[in-house]
Amino acid sequence: MKLKRFSETQIIRLSREYDAGKETIDIRRENVVSRATFYNWEKKYGGMDASPLKRLKELEKENRRLKHMYADISLDHDNK
Repeated sequence: MKLKRFSETQIIRLSREYDAGKETIDIRRENVVSRATFYNWEKKYGGMDASPLKRLKELEKENRRLKHMYADISLDHDNK
């Protein structure tokens, strides 16, 4: 599994710098981030604070748990 280089809080900090008016090229150069990665982060985390980020993580965790539960149930159903 690929190791993440930036945490979500660091990404939000970069997004806030962008929202404050700093040029994207300067942000990307300082943090060695590609254009595609930066814009993907903006699409996902743009305008987010710590509270919505926490809620997003909780929802992702719940979604992962439900997917595992569904997979287990469908395997049990196929074996019968």
